[in-house]
Amino acid sequence: MNQNVNSPSVALVTGSSSGFGPLVSVALAREGYQVIASMRNMQNKEMLATVASEAGVYDRIEIVSLDVTDFAAVESVMHDVINRYGRIDVLVNNAGFATGGFVEELSLEEWERQFATNFFGLVAVTKAVLPIMRTQRSGKIINISSISGRVGFPAMGPYVASKFAVEGFSESLRLEMLPYGVYVVLIEPGSFKTNIWSKGLQGVSVRSDSPYAKEMKTIVQYVNRVVKTAPPPDEVIRQIIKVVQSPTPRLRYPVGRGVTLTLRLKNWLPWKWWEWIVMKSLK
Repeated sequence: MNQNVNSPSVALVTGSSSGFGPLVSVALAREGYQVIASMRNMQNKEMLATVASEAGVYDRIEIVSLDVTDFAAVESVMHDVINRYGRIDVLVNNAGFATGGFVEELSLEEWERQFATNFFGLVAVTKAVLPIMRTQRSGKIINISSISGRVGFPAMGPYVASKFAVEGFSESLRLEMLPYGVYVVLIEPGSFKTNIWSKGLQGVSVRSDSPYAKEMKTIVQYVNRVVKTAPPPDEVIRQIIKVVQSPTPRLRYPVGRGVTLTLRLKNWLPWKWWEWIVMKSLK
């Protein structure tokens, strides 16, 4: 283990090829971290390499291959990082994707694939960093959740369920790790300009004779409208950096236009009223 007093703080980011991943990796490198940016497909590293070079931090980012659903690979990569750097100070669990469709028409294999990445992959990577963070008695585990981890939405069942699972896991883990100075944090973005929703709905093929064809068309139109007017993800990146800088970050950080209001309405209104608002918004 090569830890020494002068070694830089180390941050590990999963899913760093798209979405928030490249931007978080560069922002952490700017903060002085040695960033281990992992991605499933190394052929997609160009975006991160370009953004990092433009920001002048390419030398502080190491891009590694990691499929979070390959648990043996997770163990191997973590062992290698800890062996070479002697520490992991920040973990950003960003790897994930969205599966869309109506529950009746989604195969169980699609549910399994969704949970394999969004939940079990996140748990595997987190488990692998816990021993070093516990020993250090310091560290931050930042789980990229979503407003979908607090609010259900039709035709997004697998994604919503996986994010609800991440929320419950994070609550439990936070309470386990606080005595060791390790903070577990949930970032809960609303709609931002990333490709997660468009990619999630691209794969949805609704048969013309499907009983849900009309509803699915409406939902796709709604999502496209939201994505078109969504802001760039700068606010999410700023919030993650604030969490990293904070000595005692709180558990949840909702981020984005209307997110806090949405959560308050869902929590305060009778369910029937909330239901009416959601159904009306889709008409």
